[in-house]
Amino acid sequence: MQKSDPDLPHSPAAERNQGPILAQLQALLGPTGRALEVASGTGQHAAHFAAALPGWQWQPTDRQADHFGAITGWAAHRGAANVQVPRRLDVLHSPWPDEGPAFGAEFDLVYCANMLHIAPWACCAALMQGAARHLAPGGRLVTYGPYLEDGAPTAPSNAAFDASLRAQDSAWGLRRLEDVAATAAAAGLALLQRHALPANNLLLVWGHACTAPQATQPTVLSA
Repeated sequence: MQKSDPDLPHSPAAERNQGPILAQLQALLGPTGRALEVASGTGQHAAHFAAALPGWQWQPTDRQADHFGAITGWAAHRGAANVQVPRRLDVLHSPWPDEGPAFGAEFDLVYCANMLHIAPWACCAALMQGAARHLAPGGRLVTYGPYLEDGAPTAPSNAAFDASLRAQDSAWGLRRLEDVAATAAAAGLALLQRHALPANNLLLVWGHACTAPQATQPTVLSA
């Protein structure tokens, strides 16, 4: 954390990965749109991305309302006036959001980072189903984090991370990309792009299968 940063909850991982993730978002997104972030956590991503994408309205959410102060604090610190008031959202709750008025218009982007491996497996299906309901035609779901892949060696750091997660909670752990893709397909979403990012993480881009060109043939790209 830089000395000028505020005294707010801070994730070193979020600070490290926000630059590479933003580069992919800038290449993917148009100049304007509406974004829904699931599991915003500290709010560092919301503030960083919204400040760099001034034409986008960014709706942060989290299951834990005690994160809301950090989310609004980081947005204010970055001067990101396009970050909306945080909303409570548990992906397992249907419909989204958990309380208060409906979201209203559909979203051009649903963004979720580092949730699937620290949540029960049922959250994967809930995320995919919720995103499919709330994405506008042509909209994209972007997920980020570490994954296991069939036929690809698992980095030692990811294998150790997976073991540590499962030791903390047997319902946690890195997810097989193939299992995630099958769950997405059941919700009507297809994998469109796979981007390899630093520290053995993947940024995955999903879209409605009925409108996605060559939906079964994702573009495989490296950072």
